[in-house]
Amino acid sequence: MDYRELGRTGIRVSAFGLGVMTFGGQTPEADAVRQLDMAFESGITLFDTAENYPIPTGPETQGNSERVLGRWMAARGLRDKVVVATKVAGPGNAAGDMRHIRGEQRRLDRANIRRAAEDSLRRLGTEHIDLYQLHWPVRAVTTLGRSRFSHLPDAPEQVPLEETLAALGELVAEGKVRAVGVCNESPWGVMHCLALAEQHGLPRIASVQNGYSLIDRYFELGLAEVAMREGVGLLGYSPLARGTLTGKYSDPAIVDTLPESFRARLLSENRQRAIAAYGEIARGHGLGLGHLALAFAAAQPFMTSVLMAASSAAQLHDNLAAIEVTLPREAVQAINAIHDANPNPR
Repeated sequence: MDYRELGRTGIRVSAFGLGVMTFGGQTPEADAVRQLDMAFESGITLFDTAENYPIPTGPETQGNSERVLGRWMAARGLRDKVVVATKVAGPGNAAGDMRHIRGEQRRLDRANIRRAAEDSLRRLGTEHIDLYQLHWPVRAVTTLGRSRFSHLPDAPEQVPLEETLAALGELVAEGKVRAVGVCNESPWGVMHCLALAEQHGLPRIASVQNGYSLIDRYFELGLAEVAMREGVGLLGYSPLARGTLTGKYSDPAIVDTLPESFRARLLSENRQRAIAAYGEIARGHGLGLGHLALAFAAAQPFMTSVLMAASSAAQLHDNLAAIEVTLPREAVQAINAIHDANPNPR
């Protein structure tokens, strides 16, 4: 396992991390514990959760992901050997109705952030969070996964980012948070955070957690340069594109049985052509498509850690084999040729 610095913090994290967004919900705790053990034994030290997990979110299970991770750390005595990342939910979260989390006034202001952090610390059973992230910007980000920018002049006014960073700064000063980061951000958002930190002595963000995969390389259009020049690396989620890069949907007969909404959104004809082409590259190099996808993501110079996520221990066992994969130059060239001919297929 390769280990990389988290931004400019001095904190080292594994090149692959484990996202635990299904733990305590879709993934029962016994299976979750097996996954956590497998991941740690494979060299993974970064574990990523959020206050609103598991997904799908709901009042009955909210916070269970953090509880499961916390109980595992305590039982194994591993708190000082792992890096815990969690997130505060704000009004911009694209995860459905979350009024069960601090009601209608779920804002990224001082009161909400402090309450959220202290609740997460309690559920995790720890005295500090290694990486505390803003789950979504408070403003509408209209560029993520889209081919153009949409200006929203009538968007409601939200908490100023300076106030949000100042609230995070209090937690850092108190030792409750070691480093801060953002998720689902744009190049403007990341640079604005960095500028505010420089101007006002506020916490400097260490990372940005956005989606990244063979069929979602939007991060490279603006954020990759920011990440490398400013030392704000990517924590890449959904590297297998919601399972479409595992090869399990290669059979047209299986695709025909899927809900129309899933096919339209994740398995359009344009995407299926790209996925099939990447599958041919994988087979030509004796690899599974998922292993090719994970190894490619980890090899990017702007990548700090690729966040694996699996709903079962069996799935994770297969994904972990990608840790040992180094792609030859010919494979990377072939991947880039397919991408250049059909970038970010929709």
